[in-house]
Amino acid sequence: MQEVKKVITEVGTNEWQVVVFFLGDQSFAINVDKTREILRWPGCRIIPDSSAAMIGITSVRGEVLPMVDLRVFLKINTKIELEQCKVIIAEFNGIKLGFVVDAVERIYRINSEDLDSTLTGKYLGEWVLYVIKRDARNVLLLDYEAIVQVISPQLSMTHNGSWDPKGLHEITQDIGNLSSYSIIVAEDSPLIRKQVRDVLTAGGFSNLTICSDGKEAYDKIMKEGARYDVLITDVEMPRLDGLALTRRIKENPVTRDLPIIVFSSIMAQDIKAKAASIGAKYQITKPEVSLLVEYVAKIIKEQKAKEERGAA
Repeated sequence: MQEVKKVITEVGTNEWQVVVFFLGDQSFAINVDKTREILRWPGCRIIPDSSAAMIGITSVRGEVLPMVDLRVFLKINTKIELEQCKVIIAEFNGIKLGFVVDAVERIYRINSEDLDSTLTGKYLGEWVLYVIKRDARNVLLLDYEAIVQVISPQLSMTHNGSWDPKGLHEITQDIGNLSSYSIIVAEDSPLIRKQVRDVLTAGGFSNLTICSDGKEAYDKIMKEGARYDVLITDVEMPRLDGLALTRRIKENPVTRDLPIIVFSSIMAQDIKAKAASIGAKYQITKPEVSLLVEYVAKIIKEQKAKEERGAA
């Protein structure tokens, strides 16, 4: 077992760390905050009627975990047998699982500005979010949330259609015309951007500005005459990550009163503490996507009550 040890970085500096690993001849990366430990091949038991990439389940110190072979999912040919593979134990979106990889290199410290999305999507496929240039190599950062959703929807972020119309009405009543409230969202994953939009729209909030990273969101917020009632931001994003975005907004006298919901797949206790320390009062882990409507309504009610007290 190899414990993943992080270097403590100052909050909101736009710096974070990734574990670099290999699939075949290609280098890939995963955020350290999604990584718990790295194991030698522990063996696994097959799960009937599962995706080919979901190769089985294993036990790690009494905890049963699903095992995903990224080589199978990405159709990468390799000569490394399972018995010689490494397993990255990851935790995000409220789930814990093992990713089977050929080998693990080391932890690198990067800046969000190092993430290049110009070749993703059209050229590198739908599972690659960014290219990280490192030591004359191109290291690929995958959309792990989307991969897990495709392989096993029951493990992924979903509201499962469990909307209670009466409950929604109770949550949003007494705050007036919902479309009059302007919500800006910073989220780099196309899959999650769509889910956030769908959830907020279903809840009655239609005045939405959706941004693909923190820099885009920051520029829109700082634009002269712009007015937003709530910012919803991911943490792990290119150009400007969610914690750096939050810090900039809270340190600016013009924008410091903007309520911020940090909505991320990596809301471990240390991330929650970091977010709170720079002014992100509201925090949601991504599996709880249905809570977005509740939190937005709560924030608006609090703001209205504050305005009424100020006017009294």
